[in-house]
Amino acid sequence: MVRALRLGLLAAVLWMPLPAVANPPVRDEAGVVAVGELPAEARETLQLIKRGGPFPYPRDGAIFRNHERKLPRQSRGYYHEYTVKTPGLRHRGARRIVCGPLPECYYSADHYNSFKQIQESQ
Repeated sequence: MVRALRLGLLAAVLWMPLPAVANPPVRDEAGVVAVGELPAEARETLQLIKRGGPFPYPRDGAIFRNHERKLPRQSRGYYHEYTVKTPGLRHRGARRIVCGPLPECYYSADHYNSFKQIQESQ
């Protein structure tokens, strides 16, 4: 009887919904980078994005799903990802630019672990 009560209690606890935890993106100055402060390769990628290509990597322009939830939540298809070439590497590396509708773009130097919003000069 006691075992049945314990199992019932455990099942009830396991099925309880977890509270929603918001993970808002950083909005302070540390989360912003001016275009002129980007690496040269990121500035080149940004120019290709603005021109609509051509892009050197087949995945450039693919939908970015924001699984990490580091960017503001938007509907699927809102963000697209682009590779920022890393000198000396033969593969895509970790650097990316992710854009919503232009000019909304974000730079990640660490494969989506952190982002800085790219700020165009005024």
